[in-house]
Amino acid sequence: MLFSPISILAVTVLSGLMSMAVLGSLRAAAIPGLTYWISANALSIVAFVLFAMQGHAPRGLTILCANGLLAFAMLRVLNGCRLFFGRRREQWQEYAALAAMVFAIAYWTYVTPRIDIRIAAVSAFHAYVYFAIGWLALRASMPQRPKYPYRFMTVVSFLGGVGHAARGFTYALGLVHQQTLLESTPVNVAFLGIGILLLPCLSIGVVMLAHDRMAERLERLANVDELTGALSRREFLAQGQAMAKASRGAAKRLFMAIVDIDHFKSINDAHGHASGDLVLAHFGSVVAGNLRASDIFGRLGGEEFAVFFPAEEGNEAAAMIDRLRICVAASRCRVADAELSCTFSAGIDEYRAGEPLAELMARADQALYAAKSRGRNRVAAAWPMDREAESA
Repeated sequence: MLFSPISILAVTVLSGLMSMAVLGSLRAAAIPGLTYWISANALSIVAFVLFAMQGHAPRGLTILCANGLLAFAMLRVLNGCRLFFGRRREQWQEYAALAAMVFAIAYWTYVTPRIDIRIAAVSAFHAYVYFAIGWLALRASMPQRPKYPYRFMTVVSFLGGVGHAARGFTYALGLVHQQTLLESTPVNVAFLGIGILLLPCLSIGVVMLAHDRMAERLERLANVDELTGALSRREFLAQGQAMAKASRGAAKRLFMAIVDIDHFKSINDAHGHASGDLVLAHFGSVVAGNLRASDIFGRLGGEEFAVFFPAEEGNEAAAMIDRLRICVAASRCRVADAELSCTFSAGIDEYRAGEPLAELMARADQALYAAKSRGRNRVAAAWPMDREAESA
């Protein structure tokens, strides 16, 4: 029969093998939870093969071991998802529930044979795991990431939980009677189809999550400077343009500061390029830690950075960058042979509605050179001198 329990098990085994191949190809990416998902597929494949051997092998293998392995595989999926989302992994209560389920299977197999109670106990455990995965995927949706993989996992997991819960209640209430797990009755085939074929869907879901994590890493490599944590020049300009477009009609004005670390070449010459990299990373950390969520911070190249931010007026904008200058000057960076401090010079100007950011950057850059020519470690504004907020 096309829709017999054996054919359903065979399809599930093939799907598990394909999922293992896809997930295995991503191992080099070291995605959190990936090894859990691969091992879960391997365990479930062994379990389904044992299920298919019912009537041809000892019940200890085809019932007790098979159910125990499949339940353990589901816990591996759950804990892999927890690891993927940065949550706490194993919980001893879940393994205690797994042990209790195995004990119940053994009792209702060997002491008082009752397949309906066995199925109810197994379904209750699997329903919990599916609901736990669904709740985790629902709550752990990553900000600024495509929602589809997380919604897919949520829907599949909740469907699996509902399916297993319905199966458990049906057998616990004695609404269905059967002698073996693989009986080809319509109700049994339907429940097996829902319960077993949802596993490949769950595997598809974790593959989607893994690929989304890889896409996120690639986007971060393209958009964020790895050394300093600042946006790359391209991403800084893209976000700046979006911010300028969104600010049309807003009460606050926008300003850009071009920031250059003072005498950075002398740091490299005196302490080496490795120490220079540590100073750059330290500088990026201090600046990022003293900016607001609304501010955009990017690295233009070398030791030159930029900040694009809203402010009520020019004096407030210049004062904000000057406070940043003071914070950087007061901080210390430990390198191999010394404890270093650094200062920066900055030029600042206001964004004019509709202009390209390149024009704003050019004016701020001119103000930066003015700050350098006046002795560095200061903020110079590009507007007329009687309005300039220059500080030393």
